[in-house]
Amino acid sequence: MSEKLYRLAPEQCALLVVDIQERMMQAIPARDEVVKNAVLLMKAANILQVPVLATTQYAARIGAMLPEIQAELGGVVPLDKLEFGCFDNGAIAEAAKKLPKTINTIVACGVETHICIYQTVLGGLHQGYRMWVPADGVASRAEKNYQTGLARISEVGGIVANTEMIIYEWLHKAGTPAFKAILPFIK
Repeated sequence: MSEKLYRLAPEQCALLVVDIQERMMQAIPARDEVVKNAVLLMKAANILQVPVLATTQYAARIGAMLPEIQAELGGVVPLDKLEFGCFDNGAIAEAAKKLPKTINTIVACGVETHICIYQTVLGGLHQGYRMWVPADGVASRAEKNYQTGLARISEVGGIVANTEMIIYEWLHKAGTPAFKAILPFIK
């Protein structure tokens, strides 16, 4: 059986929300879709007890995370970086190492697909994580960069899916308390 044939399990996953900041998102044509799906992933992660990490890119210049994202973070403090790849930043790499040992998969959403998301996927793969990217939860300023980023993520071994695929795989079945809690946000 192929090593790619596995089911996402919430207890093996963490969600990484990358650089969804006001100044950055002003230049993203798919801003609304990315924010909506990042919020949905964060809501599902909170319900299913999937740990969440968040980053900002040079917050002193680009600003804080969007209020919609900040509202879902609870007590999670975004870690600021200058590096494009999250795992190239010492504090972020250290935060990932402090995740429960059962976590072998990181779902990364945010911007930009061809820069920070791609380099984060590459870094996560080097650290031994399975890396998943929801195509509808990431974006770039230009469509060609977005498409090239997704293609390269797949080439290096990242898994490109979409938000609902990830959430429903986490849920595994209908009728559970978690399913009932998440369903109003998906409708």
